[in-house]
Amino acid sequence: MNNKIAVILLNMGGPDSLESIEPFLYNLFQDHDIFKIPFGQKIFAKIISKLRAPKVAEQYKLIGGKSPQNEHTERQRELLEKSLSSGNINADVLIAMRYWKPLSEESIKIINENNYDKIILLPLYPHFSSVTTGSSFNEWWRHYDGDKRKVIVINNYHNQQKYLLAISKRIDEGIEMFSKELQNSVELLFSAHSVPQSLIANGDPYQSQILESIRSIMELRNYSEKHHISYQSKVGPVKWLKPSTEEKVNELGKAGVKNLLVIPISFVSDHIETLYELNIEYRKIAEENNITNYKVMTGLNDSPMFIEQLHDLILNEIKNE
Repeated sequence: MNNKIAVILLNMGGPDSLESIEPFLYNLFQDHDIFKIPFGQKIFAKIISKLRAPKVAEQYKLIGGKSPQNEHTERQRELLEKSLSSGNINADVLIAMRYWKPLSEESIKIINENNYDKIILLPLYPHFSSVTTGSSFNEWWRHYDGDKRKVIVINNYHNQQKYLLAISKRIDEGIEMFSKELQNSVELLFSAHSVPQSLIANGDPYQSQILESIRSIMELRNYSEKHHISYQSKVGPVKWLKPSTEEKVNELGKAGVKNLLVIPISFVSDHIETLYELNIEYRKIAEENNITNYKVMTGLNDSPMFIEQLHDLILNEIKNE
């Protein structure tokens, strides 16, 4: 395959230092796909990011002072580019983060300097939502003014076999963190990033795709563990998907669960929501409710099976052209 391809990995991004937390939050709160404020959104974003930055900085200090998502995404980029090259696919793999560097403009600048035959937008969100994948697509189209016919968009891959197998393998590794005599009594808690209930009511497919992934993963595992579902990272006063992970951990502890493995189902790399929210904040809740063995699954990060899945998605799009 001699065509020159650009693959753009779309992700949220995270602050790469304590100093970049406030501008990162400013970019986030300016996103009209998430915070639909009719007027004064820049002022809102400036005020709220300034107010929240000190608290968020304390959380980042506990996980190394920056988001590891940037490094994980760069590693995924390297591995995918190498995999495509070994498969004789002539591709440059680039990164376009939504809220921190490298932003879409940076990858578009590289694209404008090279004559690619095809540009494939590949979100690092397996499940489609208008506030994640949709927001990244919108940002891309705001800055890209090249030939739109060259652009191929991958919306989701929540039901693809290698993605599901990659999660299942990480679950196996997570269960192995428990002592041998406890492994048969481990229960699974799938924790997905929450979204407002109104979003789902208006037709966003995110929740149904999350539930489909979980069902398929448990089918792969022959339902060998008892499993539960919850939603994390709610922001603001409106109603979000329930039950919250905090409520669910509380409930499971009160029901007598002692051995719990939490699976961050909607994330493909570790970052503050897995390392701080799940692993530190909710661990305290687990301990307060007598869950004596609480563990969090490692993110997909550099999972070979996950990289294979990304490779297959690209290959499939090239073959279909």
